[in-house]
Amino acid sequence: MSVSLVFAIALVVIALTLISRGLRIVPQQHAWVVERLGRFHRVLEPGLNLLIPIVDNVAYKFDLRETPMDVEKQVCITKDNTQISIDGVLYLQITDPKAAAYGTSDPLASVEQLAQTIMRSDVGKKQLDEVLSSRTELNESIVSELDRAALNWGVKVLRYEIRDINPPQEVIRAMELQITAERQKRALIAKSEGEKQQAINVSEGERQQQINRAEGTKRSKILQAEGDAQAVTTVADATARALATVGAALQQSGAQDAMKMQVAQDFIAQWGGIAKESNVMIVPSDMGDLSKIVGTAFKIVDGVKPKGAAS
Repeated sequence: MSVSLVFAIALVVIALTLISRGLRIVPQQHAWVVERLGRFHRVLEPGLNLLIPIVDNVAYKFDLRETPMDVEKQVCITKDNTQISIDGVLYLQITDPKAAAYGTSDPLASVEQLAQTIMRSDVGKKQLDEVLSSRTELNESIVSELDRAALNWGVKVLRYEIRDINPPQEVIRAMELQITAERQKRALIAKSEGEKQQAINVSEGERQQQINRAEGTKRSKILQAEGDAQAVTTVADATARALATVGAALQQSGAQDAMKMQVAQDFIAQWGGIAKESNVMIVPSDMGDLSKIVGTAFKIVDGVKPKGAAS
């Protein structure tokens, strides 16, 4: 083989090598940072790109898609001096390839270290119970502070999720005892409230029952009094009508003599009744004189003058 042929083959190989190094295909959602003679030149867009061999060099390659990153478990100390282990997942995205390439030597590692630092700081400001009950607040705080700090690194922090919070076993047992005691306390309070409400209901029932009985007794007495009053009124009206009838009858001729005779008979009958009802009697000394008794009855009748009669 001649020297000229070998030289030609070498030129072809060198040309193909230079062409292959000068043609670069960038995948979608990726960004490549190109340096020219050691200085930043440009960022290659997805697709086919042409570089100058030897002069241009692809220094950094970045994935622009959302990237989940595990934040390693770390020990944090709460405000009440309790050690807890916390780990999480960080979701981030590179938005500025140039800043990611030259803002820090390793943007992902920098974000992870900063996330751990912020977590230790935020946990140190809270009691253990607050840490366990405020995961969302801690997540939002870490995302907010990371986003501000990572802006110079070309990284957008999308969200942070705490995965596990592990207190020491002694603290877990104490919390279980506290929860049990709290549940027993709530049960006793609920029981006492139920008994209290039951006693109130019983007393209200008894009170209402007494009120109902009193109202019934009152109503019964009122009805009885009204009945008695009505009966007295009825009797009085009947007596008045009877007396009016007798009075009217006495105005007729011969009625006075008839009434005297009737009164005398009634008077004698009443004395006879007294004698039957009692074994011992106190009677006037002239009880045996019937004429005097009848005369006494007539005097009683004579004492009742008709209305309008002369005295």
